[in-house]
Amino acid sequence: MMYKDQMGREVSIPKTPKRIVSLVPSQTELLVDLGLRDQLVGVTKFCVHPASLRKEKTIVGGTKNYRFDVIDELKPDLIIGNKEENDQEGIEKLSENYPVWMSDVGDLSQALAMISAIGAITGKVNQAKVLVEKLEKSFAEELPKLGTVVYLIWNSPIMAVGKSTFIHEMLGQAGFINAIDQDRYPEISMKELKRLNPDFLFLSSEPFPFQSKHVQEFEKELPKAKVRIVDGEMFSWYGSRLLKSQSYFDSLRES
Repeated sequence: MMYKDQMGREVSIPKTPKRIVSLVPSQTELLVDLGLRDQLVGVTKFCVHPASLRKEKTIVGGTKNYRFDVIDELKPDLIIGNKEENDQEGIEKLSENYPVWMSDVGDLSQALAMISAIGAITGKVNQAKVLVEKLEKSFAEELPKLGTVVYLIWNSPIMAVGKSTFIHEMLGQAGFINAIDQDRYPEISMKELKRLNPDFLFLSSEPFPFQSKHVQEFEKELPKAKVRIVDGEMFSWYGSRLLKSQSYFDSLRES
């Protein structure tokens, strides 16, 4: 059958996939939760959920660099990737030999559409439907806004999360107003951060490993802000991990 992925590409997948390679950690977890653990033959070194998965499956590299020879040995009949997380050149090379379905997730509706699409491709329509309905219910209530926030993903240079990102969407779902006006992931100075004077400063657990010492450093610079280390997976993973996000956001609001 012919499927259109979220980048608008036509992808021919003749039969229900039996040998799947996932190049995206959040989508790897989704595949397992849809009941496709046995069909997964290859994952990245960053596919940390479920915890034991990397011991069971072949590691095909990272999200940017792939072991093409290893992927060839696995003979996948489906590779699943993502526009933002994966390397374009590598994806194009893989697409020459294998069906590669790409997601492009910038908000909650696109995340739900991705889940439904993967369910359709893999023969897990009902499982995907149940998951989507649970997520729609989980995120149905609009939370009152607690204040402005700057969400940092890197230190030295300081990099923040801007608009046109999934994390921006999740900040809104959690009841916070993103103080960053730029798109994507702009680099900002400490002077700019002080000018923004957010009510909250979130230091993500990934990709930069912020620690308590960083909290103390930023608290000195922003004495009025509530500085918190937050679980980056809850804000940036757009698969089945979203089931845990709303309860995490509730606990964050209460702290």
